[in-house]
Amino acid sequence: MQGAKLYEAHLNSSNLERSIKFYENLGFKVAYTTEHRKAAFFFLGENKEHMMGIWETKDTPIRKNHIAFSVSPEKLRGIIPFLTEKEIEVRESFGLSPAEPIVHTWMPAASIYFYDPDGHSLEYISILEGEAKPHLNPMHLSEWEKLS
Repeated sequence: MQGAKLYEAHLNSSNLERSIKFYENLGFKVAYTTEHRKAAFFFLGENKEHMMGIWETKDTPIRKNHIAFSVSPEKLRGIIPFLTEKEIEVRESFGLSPAEPIVHTWMPAASIYFYDPDGHSLEYISILEGEAKPHLNPMHLSEWEKLS
């Protein structure tokens, strides 16, 4: 289905209220909640162009998933201090410290990884200018910028 874009993604939660507070702490705005279905929906981006749903599933184990949120390169540079201020721990990835964004050289894109309260892997990602270098291993953004 060429040309399609991802509109929505959903995660399960063991505690909906806790998840709502976590995502609101990230700056997401709740668009709708339903007590009957134990779900909350967040619009992402401008003009309701993307949506994320959180579903409470107390009776079943949480199957951990991964979601990446796209941001501009400028915004990505402020994400680690933002998460630190919110007391959200940035995590190591690809054996690299979480001190700065990590570049996926095959794309190229820079990413910052962390977990939500249910252990879902979350990522802020920014597509970078320039040519991909798939023969290189992931590296910190400062290393990538020295190559360019």
